[in-house]
Amino acid sequence: MVSMKPEPRFSDHRRNRRAQAAIAAGAAGAAGAARTHLRHRKRIKSDPDTALLGARLAGRPVAVRSADGTVLHAEIFGPEGAPTIVLAHGWTEALRLWTHQIRDLSKDFRVVAYDQRGHGASSRAASGEYTMQRLAEDFEAVLNACVPAGERAVVAGHSMGAMTVAAWAESHDVASRIAAVALVNTGVGGLIDDSQLIVVKSARLDAVIREPFGRKVFLGNPAPMPNISTRIHHAVLRYVAFGPTAGPGQIEFMFGMVRQCRAGVRAAFGRAMADMELHHALARIDVPTIVIAGEKDRLTPVSHARRMAELVAGETEVIVLPEIGHMGPIEAPAAYNAAFRALAARATPQTELALAA
Repeated sequence: MVSMKPEPRFSDHRRNRRAQAAIAAGAAGAAGAARTHLRHRKRIKSDPDTALLGARLAGRPVAVRSADGTVLHAEIFGPEGAPTIVLAHGWTEALRLWTHQIRDLSKDFRVVAYDQRGHGASSRAASGEYTMQRLAEDFEAVLNACVPAGERAVVAGHSMGAMTVAAWAESHDVASRIAAVALVNTGVGGLIDDSQLIVVKSARLDAVIREPFGRKVFLGNPAPMPNISTRIHHAVLRYVAFGPTAGPGQIEFMFGMVRQCRAGVRAAFGRAMADMELHHALARIDVPTIVIAGEKDRLTPVSHARRMAELVAGETEVIVLPEIGHMGPIEAPAAYNAAFRALAARATPQTELALAA
């Protein structure tokens, strides 16, 4: 008995052609995505900032124990005996945010930089608390451990680092411990209300969207970051944190810090900042102060800087940098370095003499 296979139907041929076309399209799409990602990596690698920001910082490590037992990682750069500058980084960052400042300022200053709790090489909070009050205790511990007895340091804080200084000032005698303050790319309250990440023309719609987006989607989101950046990740991060002149090396550097920040820590501090209100503490900062803002900063717009300057008790100068976003210390390092040097020079006669020597 001869068995005969049925002739293929026309619909079977059509399905096969469709399947083959889908496979070919998928392969072409994958190849195109691979080429796009390769170009993305080449742009990052060829940017001079990639090597500059990625080079290792060689400081003298100090383990600092905070009030609740949390161990903070600090490093000291520059000559002992020189005037001290203390640098506090911001949310999702690490002490290496200050790479450009450390390299420049440590030629003439004794520079102290540290990782905030749960960030960088510092340990998770021993108490499980990620609050402004705990950050203030950490800052106090760093001052005690890293600033020579009797010396008044110049301090600079970026974003959450400046909030840390304000929280510390709320319960300490500022002038007896600190010679001058730089509050950069920051706000000390109303972060969600004043954010320019979302611009909605309808006031009614803005009231509905702004609070849940700012609190849950952005600040308090515990979702992990991807391991590898793409052009899309860079586009999002540029919009959120950078001005239009930032290069791929700067954005990738920031992406690396955000990715390495523990997701739970990021979310906990985000919620703390959403609820923060520290404007009243600025009246306790009674030393020379500069407030630096980026003209294109969507996270902490220039309006924050102007309001803070009105409330600080000490002599205050506002510096607004054109075309700069939230990540000013890496976007415009020369401007920040010069501002910090000028602030230190006018803070105490001893500093002026040291810089002139």
